Amino acid sequence: MIFMNEIYDTVIIGSGPAGLTAAIYNVRAALKTVVIAGNQPGGQLIITTLVANYPGFPNGIGGTKLMMDTQAQFKNLGGEIINGEVKSINPSPSTSSGSPLDKGDFKIELEDGQILATKAVIIATGAGAKWLNLPKEKELIGRGISGCATCDGMFFKDKIVAIVGGGDVACTEADFLTKFASKVYLIHRRDQLRAQVAQQKLVMNNPKIEFVWDTEVVGINPSPTDVGAPSSARIYGLDKGAKLESILIKNNKTDEEKVLPIDGLFVAIGRVPGTDFVKGTVELKEAGQIVTGKNPEYATMSSVPGIFAAGDCVDDVYRQAIIAAGDGAKAGLDAEKWLKEQK
Repeated sequence: MIFMNEIYDTVIIGSGPAGLTAAIYNVRAALKTVVIAGNQPGGQLIITTLVANYPGFPNGIGGTKLMMDTQAQFKNLGGEIINGEVKSINPSPSTSSGSPLDKGDFKIELEDGQILATKAVIIATGAGAKWLNLPKEKELIGRGISGCATCDGMFFKDKIVAIVGGGDVACTEADFLTKFASKVYLIHRRDQLRAQVAQQKLVMNNPKIEFVWDTEVVGINPSPTDVGAPSSARIYGLDKGAKLESILIKNNKTDEEKVLPIDGLFVAIGRVPGTDFVKGTVELKEAGQIVTGKNPEYATMSSVPGIFAAGDCVDDVYRQAIIAAGDGAKAGLDAEKWLKEQK
């Protein structure tokens, strides 16, 4: 293990809008702050081609540019960023080793063996979309494939799109997409929706939505030789600059396959919060989000005093960058207030 000599006031885990906003607030409050960037510095916005609903950008802004600019803002204020992933948070550091950890309230262990000591922690690890895990899928994110209709729906005006899923999110996003697309296929592997009644009503009588029941997506931009062939024999080439043109769908009752030409594919089969590393450390919801708000003085504090959380690793409803940034500001302020009270 590599023990760092620094004792931080706050260690912020995650470098998306929530983490970097919290970091900006903390470093401006003269707190010694470090951000651990994670395996995808910048978070989910890095794979968003254009962010059109973030205030202050009349023509929109590229997701990567928005996050790189925010990162630069934090660094210009004197903040520090470490590339790496966190393995664990230990709220009970040793008091007999003589290491710098004895002066901190938490030790943060990174996957590469580094150990950081800190007085407070802000977890802002976000959540990622569950994907179909099909060949070509990841390569075409931002080129016809998306995990967020609210983020990208406006780019499909008068286009034909499909959304995969049958829960609340899928229904809500299908309804949202009809504001732009000329036609929306809602593809569900069962013969009835799992969504609540209110969400089902949004889509059931919408003339722009066509239901494709008992069906799964089994291919992206399929070759003619893919149809009816075993998956091991299918050809999955992808030309540079390619975009989504069609999907291969399969009825799971009849095994019939067909190619469905579309301009956009939205995957709405759930999201996975990045909280595996704190299982058993802080209280989590059943779906994995961090529980906050039990202490009325600190809306963003987790079940462990001194550990705060913000953004999509907490929020399982809104999933918007601007809301994550707002959560990050709250977490930064809460951590600052809590640290003052500990002194």
